[in-house]
Amino acid sequence: MQLSDFEVISVLSKEGNMRKAAEKLFVSQPALSQRLQHIEREWGARIFARSSKGVCLTAEGEIIARFAEETLGKAREVKARLDAHGSEIYGTLKLAVSTVNGQYWLPKILKNFVESYPQVKISLITGWSSEILERMYHADCHAAIVRGNPVWRGEKLHLFGDPLNLVDTKVRKLEDLKEDDRPYVQFRSDSSYDQVIQEWWHRQKIKPPSRTILVDQIETCKQMATHGIGYAVLPSISLTEADRVHQIPLTDRHGTPLKRENWLLYDKKSLQLKQVRAFINLVRHRLLP
Repeated sequence: MQLSDFEVISVLSKEGNMRKAAEKLFVSQPALSQRLQHIEREWGARIFARSSKGVCLTAEGEIIARFAEETLGKAREVKARLDAHGSEIYGTLKLAVSTVNGQYWLPKILKNFVESYPQVKISLITGWSSEILERMYHADCHAAIVRGNPVWRGEKLHLFGDPLNLVDTKVRKLEDLKEDDRPYVQFRSDSSYDQVIQEWWHRQKIKPPSRTILVDQIETCKQMATHGIGYAVLPSISLTEADRVHQIPLTDRHGTPLKRENWLLYDKKSLQLKQVRAFINLVRHRLLP
């Protein structure tokens, strides 16, 4: 089979519709139908079940579709390695980045990178640091940017420490919380971040918040805090001079500011790809004083 046949299976399984798949593959619907019949004859199996609502994978089709995706992924990796031998830097740079860094730290870096290497395509995935680390272990990306203290056996470059602050429009010191009945606004994050915050609350000589508003995104949390709906604990990287709020640094029992460390993770093998090497070098250069 040709790679284009695997592409047909991949696109059709994702779209679930002959017309949409044909448009995405830039072929006519009759041509796609004929091509699919040829592929199914080669496999000797019915790959898709057809109905008035579209098409869906059969049990045999699911096995074949997984094989098609694996084959296409390996083909893209080989192509990227071949591209790395050329004189120009192009190909795809696959990054996995924690949501906080994806929103506040990475954009400036990527702007510099795409201006310097306009032929490189960027594939970017964001999520919790624990999810990003798992992607690195499964080799789903070339490099990752995570927060906390990741357990990683490959290369690890420290980026910066990000202090945590209690943020509010009214509260100027922690003691003020005793007289404040507004809710604590919290954004969903991985367990390691939540643990740091919970341990900090337990060390304070004030009662923990009696009401909590839980939101999905850090930016939503920030907006609620800056609009006085409640108070929140936010990383310094998410705050700017334009945010008119009071910031109370979180400290440990020794008075040392609590920080979330940020790391760039990659594998030495990925440095064989010029686009990956260029990104790592750019980040290193940005870290220089």
